[in-house]
Amino acid sequence: MNTHSNAMPESPLGLQAPAVFSPTRLMHWSIRREFWENRSIYIAPLGAAALFLFGFMISLIHLPAKVRAAALDPALQYDLFEHSYMLAALLIMATTFIVALFYCLDALHGERRDRSILFWKSLPVSDLTTVLSKASIPIFILPLITFAITVALWIMMWLLSSAVMLGSGLSMPMGPLHFSLFQMSLVLFYHLLGIHGLWYAPIYGWLILVSAWARRAAFLWATVPLLAIGIVEKIAFNTSHFANMLGYRFGGGGGHMGSHATGIEALLMPNMSLGQFLISPGLWTGFALATLFLALAMRVRRSRGPI
Repeated sequence: MNTHSNAMPESPLGLQAPAVFSPTRLMHWSIRREFWENRSIYIAPLGAAALFLFGFMISLIHLPAKVRAAALDPALQYDLFEHSYMLAALLIMATTFIVALFYCLDALHGERRDRSILFWKSLPVSDLTTVLSKASIPIFILPLITFAITVALWIMMWLLSSAVMLGSGLSMPMGPLHFSLFQMSLVLFYHLLGIHGLWYAPIYGWLILVSAWARRAAFLWATVPLLAIGIVEKIAFNTSHFANMLGYRFGGGGGHMGSHATGIEALLMPNMSLGQFLISPGLWTGFALATLFLALAMRVRRSRGPI
């Protein structure tokens, strides 16, 4: 029997050759590293969901009385339930957006501050893989985590509401035909991945670049230059183009759906179809800026050492 079938290949001098890992595997483990080092990525939205669920369970005490008071108006009954779903989504989205901002500011600054950059640079992981793995957290991972937690919370809220209503001899209002957890989930998924992920990519890229460059006070270095540009433009030219551009970016690209949309759809759905969103100049301009910022962050990280 060949007992050396799984042995590492040896060099002509009898030394073992170093293992070679595929870029996909390196990216996979780099992303897992972010979960190990930044538990707020999932703990913060879980905490927000638990807090909302606790308050929602207390509010269920008054739910049967509110439904009976709106017995003659099915639309009002429907609004009682949809309002809770909307608040739950907004709380978790706000929490994860704040987490994303502070995560980006500390993404490359933290490893320089605690001197772990010396260890990570000794591994066969390129600056490209490191920066892209960190950028993938706010752009892709956090929106997916937010979506999963929010939908799970919605399902628990629906089950608890149904149990309370049935226990009081009432039935859950069906609401308009377009209302369903499934359709709400599709709208939420579009909003999170499209707006909180892809549309905000240049914001995250800028914060990661500042994280790689700043020696201290990364938050100030990320915000003060932007404020200074807006103030100088206003004083010199009496215009607010830069401030409007920032507002347009942070506002998710402008208005929302037309008058036919209501509730969660009107709040979350951009005023464009998926196809229009994917070919919109604002999206691709943002991609170009995000690519530039991340490329600069890679170059800066290559020359930066511990603080």
